[in-house]
Amino acid sequence: MRGIVFLVLIAAAQLLFPWAPAWAEDASPFDKLAGRWVGEGRLGIRDGKTETVKCRVTYILAEQGSQVRQTIRCATETGSVEVQSTATHAGGALTGTWKELSRDMKGELAGSVTDTGFKVAIKGAELNANMSIIVKGVRQIIEIQFIDSALIGLTLILTKG
Repeated sequence: MRGIVFLVLIAAAQLLFPWAPAWAEDASPFDKLAGRWVGEGRLGIRDGKTETVKCRVTYILAEQGSQVRQTIRCATETGSVEVQSTATHAGGALTGTWKELSRDMKGELAGSVTDTGFKVAIKGAELNANMSIIVKGVRQIIEIQFIDSALIGLTLILTKG
C-alpha cells in the first residue's frame, strides 16, 4: 500500500511541477570529462621511432551537456600533435568532427558511449583511425590507432587537474 501511495505522490508532483524533476534527468556522459587533464604517453610514427609526449587535454561542455569540445595538445622531442574534435551525444550514439592540425588530417567521427568511456571511429579522405577514451575517477586513458597513415598511434595516460 505504501508503494502505491508513493507512486501516486510522485505522479502528482510531476503534474504540479513539470519543470522540477531535474533529479530524474540523465546526466551527460561527458560530465566526467569536463575540465583540464595533463599527462604523458607515446606517439608512434611510421618509419620512425616512438616518441614520448607530454600532453594537456581540455574538454568544454556545450548544449546542456549533449556536446563536448576536446582539444589535445602534445609536445614531442621533434614536434607536436594537436587534435581538435567536437562530439554530440544522442541516444547513446556519438557524431561529430575530428582534426589533427599539425598534419592537416580531418574526418567525421561516429561512435558510442561504453561502460568505461567512449569508442569512436574517425573517417576522412586521408584519415582512418579508431579512438578509445577510458575514464575512471581522476584518471583517463586515450588511445588512438591510425590506419594507413604516417602516424601509427597515440597513447596517453592523464590525470585531472
